[in-house]
Amino acid sequence: MKLIQLWTRQRLLPVLFLLCSSWSLAASTAIAPINGTVTGDEGEPLIGVTVAIKGTTSGTVTDLDGNYTLDVPANAEFLVFSYTGYATQEIAINNRSRIDVVLETDAEVLDEIVVVGYGTVKKSDLTGAVASVKSEELTAYPAIGAEQALQGRAAGVQITSNNGAPGSDFKVRVRGGTSINASSDPIFVVDGFVGASLPPPEDIASIEVLKDASATAIYGSRGANGVIMVTTKRGTAGETKIEFNASHTLQSEINRLDLLNASQFNDYITETNPGFQSLGANTDWQEEILQQGNIQNYQMGISGGANNVRYYLSGAYFDQTGIVKNSNFQRFSVTSNIDLQATEKLKVGLNLFAQRENSDRIPTQSGNRDVIAVGLRFEPDQPIRDADGNYTLARLNDLLDNPVAVLEERTEQQSNDRFRGGLFAEFAFLDNLKLKTTFNASTNSFRNGRYIPSTLIEGAGTNGQARINNTRNNNLLSETYLTFDQDFGASTLTAVAGYSYQRDQRETFAAGNTQFITDAGLFFDLGGGAMPIVPGSGFSEWELVSYVGRLNYSIGDKYLFTFNARYDGTSVFSDGNKWAFFPSGAVAWNLKNESFLVDNDLFSTFKLRASYGETGNRAIGAYSTLARFSSAFVVQDGALVNAVVPTSVSNENLTWETTSQLDIGADVGLYNGRINLTLDYYRMETSDLIFSLPLPEYSGFGSQLSNIGRVENKGFELAIGTRNLVGEFKWNTDFNISFNRNKVLELPGGNDIFYRSGPGHLVGLDNTQILREGESVGTFFGWNYLGVYQQGDDFIPGGSFEQEPGGEKYEDINGDGVLDADDRTIIGNPQPDFIFGLNNEFTYKNFDLNLFFQGSQGNDIFSYTLLELNLGTGLNNGTTALLDRWTPSNTNTDVPAAVGGRARRASNRWIYDGSFIRLKNVALGYTLPQSVVDGIGISRLRVYISAQNILTFTDYPGFDPEVNFATGGNTNGNRNLGLDYASYPNAKGVTFGLNVGF
Repeated sequence: MKLIQLWTRQRLLPVLFLLCSSWSLAASTAIAPINGTVTGDEGEPLIGVTVAIKGTTSGTVTDLDGNYTLDVPANAEFLVFSYTGYATQEIAINNRSRIDVVLETDAEVLDEIVVVGYGTVKKSDLTGAVASVKSEELTAYPAIGAEQALQGRAAGVQITSNNGAPGSDFKVRVRGGTSINASSDPIFVVDGFVGASLPPPEDIASIEVLKDASATAIYGSRGANGVIMVTTKRGTAGETKIEFNASHTLQSEINRLDLLNASQFNDYITETNPGFQSLGANTDWQEEILQQGNIQNYQMGISGGANNVRYYLSGAYFDQTGIVKNSNFQRFSVTSNIDLQATEKLKVGLNLFAQRENSDRIPTQSGNRDVIAVGLRFEPDQPIRDADGNYTLARLNDLLDNPVAVLEERTEQQSNDRFRGGLFAEFAFLDNLKLKTTFNASTNSFRNGRYIPSTLIEGAGTNGQARINNTRNNNLLSETYLTFDQDFGASTLTAVAGYSYQRDQRETFAAGNTQFITDAGLFFDLGGGAMPIVPGSGFSEWELVSYVGRLNYSIGDKYLFTFNARYDGTSVFSDGNKWAFFPSGAVAWNLKNESFLVDNDLFSTFKLRASYGETGNRAIGAYSTLARFSSAFVVQDGALVNAVVPTSVSNENLTWETTSQLDIGADVGLYNGRINLTLDYYRMETSDLIFSLPLPEYSGFGSQLSNIGRVENKGFELAIGTRNLVGEFKWNTDFNISFNRNKVLELPGGNDIFYRSGPGHLVGLDNTQILREGESVGTFFGWNYLGVYQQGDDFIPGGSFEQEPGGEKYEDINGDGVLDADDRTIIGNPQPDFIFGLNNEFTYKNFDLNLFFQGSQGNDIFSYTLLELNLGTGLNNGTTALLDRWTPSNTNTDVPAAVGGRARRASNRWIYDGSFIRLKNVALGYTLPQSVVDGIGISRLRVYISAQNILTFTDYPGFDPEVNFATGGNTNGNRNLGLDYASYPNAKGVTFGLNVGF
């Protein structure tokens, strides 16, 4: 309601109404009927062909016999005939009363070009598992980046937000996590640049997700986690085209937690602390930290060219004000692509990309200094400031600043400058032999500045703290490869062979100071402090040399063969283990081109595929195989001196993780492309896991990286595209669903490995997860909560377990009559049973409607947030679930009594079903008729209104089921799944926008 009221006040609805109502089509008094028949290129009548008067919305569709009749004004010049799978035709009327048309099969539609590693291939010739996402899908709503825009669009791709804060990154998984300790992030290849930063969605022409080994093996040691190919927009020959896109989004939080108000809180606290005295306020801390958010998104693209030169230039600006106060994100970028046909045989091109990001950050997911966590925990009976004007402090447990104080006083700003440039030259020695060489370079400069003033607890003891961290990343990639393409009549051969060299350098620097006279300079005045923090700096570098090859062979467009290979050598491993070979092979049978199906009207395509290959994962840092030393300070003869201490153990035998993958698939098209299905079954096994192996304590080291263990991912993917209605009213549906089963096959010595993932300030919380052979990575482990002890129950003894009415009751799993660590069991699995996306697109005359749903089913969530709030120990505020706590007069409950000193433990009491179905986006648009926009000097004008995340169907009681507690970085990125702690809330919003073409 707030969104609608604000929009009305800004008077944008009247503007939208005027835009949609401003046109009228001048009618002619002279109208004559035109009729005819529309057939296919083989003489068959086509049903539902759209027949329209060019430049108007007037039209009709053909009947069951392919016939049509249309009343046409005397001044009409052309009829437009369009039909799915066939080339659109414009036919001059020339005073005719009958026009018969033969539509030809659209080869471009049936043979869509798909981008793969080091080249392209016709979709009909594709032997690997590749999912394609087009530009219009990526720009359906304003997205922080291309990863967010890709959510739910491709089968087998799971994307979750690491945090809902403006500018936050995303976790991307293609067919599950293939590792335990090493990164499972896919690699992004932007216009051939491996590892490049992504441009805004508006500048992307298409994204291809390479999933099986046949498609990814050509990227060798980096292909195990999938490859995401990004192709940016380029110019075409013709008149200069200008496109301008603008949108404004109003946002609010998807959900709030139902917290205790001051009265309820006081009743609860006095049960554990009878001497508690209320301060008389009733502060809703969620209301104090949350606000109305908004997004402004603008993009202008200019493209065009002649036959020998083409250009594309785009600028984009994205500005988000977060739904939590004082959190903001801005992004400005420029993308430029130039293609030049220098001579008859030589093509050259230039790709440039520059981007600046700025963000104001607030601390989240960090415990006692966390705006979200403290906002949920803080006592509601306290005001923001006390009678003396000072910010109030928590008084029940830890000494904490209230969340408004942290928002208003703490400063953290990030900036990131990215620049990428690429040159390519392609020389055609012969029509079928081309040499292409590319040179790409990028530099990323990141700065994080933080200042904590003396007005906050953290900065009070040091009279303010300031710190700056700087990182610069330089990446260089040079590749040269030959492509041979020969048609032998009955068969075709395409061969690619090349060489690649890549170098990455990383520099870091950090400095800080304390004891400031004033807070005015923030972190920009490090010299204003009197007690410097020890600075730090670092440098790392790695190199990768590769030889690549691919062979595609087709016999009669029926039998397709693909062989890929890459030989990689990297500096991150020791001598003897630097090189590895990654091959793959695939076959496909195009049944549609067989004599027994070529004339079959049911199938428009029918292809079976199978592939097998190996890919690698070298996702460890430089120098990880070496023994390393770190700086330290020691006292010698009463003086502080520099020293070094050993911090890691060498392992010269460390080498790549290797993932072998089998894929069996089918591509089926029915009824002239009205229905298209892609099905894939896969099995992936990763061996030689780069595993952090615990070492004995007497060694003096905690762990050592070793190649031990195996993990399996296997599953099924289905993508369906249907053209349900193709007449004047069009309805298209795209659906994808993915089933993945992750399992640990082998661990060091076959032993279970326990680990903890909770926030550090939750003292006493033991291990929460387990790695066990036969179970999924990230499986939750703990005690089985049975409810609450009642009067007369038999109390099971054991350590800190409660043994009185109203206490927590746990299952004695091993039956020994005592509760202890041996009674822990598997209590949940964060891996979903399946994920899906459903997109429906409706078009009627000049109106378009889009409905996009996304969902996940069967995944569990461990909520540390609710554990902290609802433990019932009287240390902080809680949710209204505590109103049902056990008391002598309220015994029919599974919420235990309020008791001080209750132990924190992992149990299924804190495990929740994270399944959800979400209306991710709904958009209604209107395109002004061509006759109207021609009159005002533009080529196209579309206005639209859309809404994001407005409906979510879930039983999860937290902020949002789309959560991911970002803890541990890449090391724990695969192990820590389905966790929720004080995440920045995700937002829902309403967007108003327009697209203009000149």
